[in-house]
Amino acid sequence: MDIKTIKTPENLVYQRPRLLNDCTMHYCPGCSHGVAHRIIAEIIDEMGQADNTIAIAPVGCAVFAYKYIDVDWIEAAHGRAPAVATAAKRLNPERLVFTYQGDGDLAAIGTAETIHAANRGENIAIIFINNGIYGMTGGQMAPTTLEGMKTSTTPYGRRVDLNGYPLNITPLLAQLPGTCYVTRQSVETPAAVAKAKRAIRRAFDNSINHRGCSVVEIVSTCSSGWKMSPDKANKWMEQNMFEAYRPGDLKIADGDK
Repeated sequence: MDIKTIKTPENLVYQRPRLLNDCTMHYCPGCSHGVAHRIIAEIIDEMGQADNTIAIAPVGCAVFAYKYIDVDWIEAAHGRAPAVATAAKRLNPERLVFTYQGDGDLAAIGTAETIHAANRGENIAIIFINNGIYGMTGGQMAPTTLEGMKTSTTPYGRRVDLNGYPLNITPLLAQLPGTCYVTRQSVETPAAVAKAKRAIRRAFDNSINHRGCSVVEIVSTCSSGWKMSPDKANKWMEQNMFEAYRPGDLKIADGDK
């Protein structure tokens, strides 16, 4: 087949999302952030919301989302993204407002902000990247680190008697009256990416239509923090992370069906 035919719009299967900036990828090979960035950029563009979006990036690996997705960004202090998003949405109620947070940010220093924004039913979408470890700062134990999981601060594995239980925060958020949609997805296969994209699209629609707070957890890998190759990290995630953080919808409110 002539390559010119392949490149025609009628035959186009895939192209770089228009809202992805042309910058050097800095994430580690196999990192789930890159896939999450791509589908978020696609969704915003497909919704026609490029000029109507306010995104909040906090601290950690997630902060660099502002480099890749060409929308208006606000950088928040560590853990404070839901509080900043609350102000952004209340001041600009017509905007699509979302946060993009890692597990150390959302489920550790930002636990209070996350829970109270969700409980108030703030009309924001929270994208929660959960790889069970502090990736940027050296691979330390995070609240979501699994029992027995080795990290730089738990070299012999997480011990419940010493370190406590892993914090499974997403089901807690699903119990709050202010959340309208809570789901857990992943991005390790094309089928998983498609499901995650539908989930994020639904969460963004909820923000625009003032249905309440939506939470989309993306169970993810951290090849460097886990000290695995990307393919082994995906297998380890499927065999271990999915046991504790099983993908699927946790809450769909009546008004969101």
